[in-house]
Amino acid sequence: MLIFHLGGVQASLFSLLTIIALILAFVMLGSHWIKNHILAFAAESWVIAALSAAIGLSGHYPELVFIAALTALFRGTLLPYLLVRIVNGLGQNREFTPLLQPASSVVLGGFLVLFSYAVAEKLGVRMNLMDSIAVLALTAMFSLKLIGFLMLVLRAEAVSSILGLLVIENGIFLGSQILVPGMPLLLEMVILFDLLIIVSTFGMLIRYLHKEVGSTSSRDLTRLVG
Repeated sequence: MLIFHLGGVQASLFSLLTIIALILAFVMLGSHWIKNHILAFAAESWVIAALSAAIGLSGHYPELVFIAALTALFRGTLLPYLLVRIVNGLGQNREFTPLLQPASSVVLGGFLVLFSYAVAEKLGVRMNLMDSIAVLALTAMFSLKLIGFLMLVLRAEAVSSILGLLVIENGIFLGSQILVPGMPLLLEMVILFDLLIIVSTFGMLIRYLHKEVGSTSSRDLTRLVG
């Protein structure tokens, strides 16, 4: 729930940043190149960091400014740097076996955004959230989660799977910054630390798979050996 009144300029700024974050998710859907996905994720994280800082300054939540700095540092810089190192180590920068081509993925992503808007509008009416920014935040949150799931389903490379998970988490984070901006600082820091552990663990797993199996594509992993 929005717990402070938004002026026209603030609502326009939050809407613009939310829409840019959503567009960057489509950049990931519309490209074969994994480094493009990583750059788009980094840019999306910086946009969400700017959104957090703007909400913190507008709503007098000083902890959100600190969260914005951590978001830019961890999500926007450190995690993309680790992912680029993984991709460089593998020597493979292209998604070769997607179930759908990028153009078809973008179209499917567009339908998911429309579905998310329909759900967000109905949910907004049920919860008496008449603010357009609240409906937009819900739409962006649901859309990013569904686009993240779409990347997990359509893309085979392990790095793309990590990015799918990170996009899902970005969606939850973006929605929470607008709808419940007073989330405890400690909880936000735990989430950021968890993301760092997830990417580091996946990085070690991917390198192990590449060394032992010779591939990091889930299409090639057909047996589970204990």
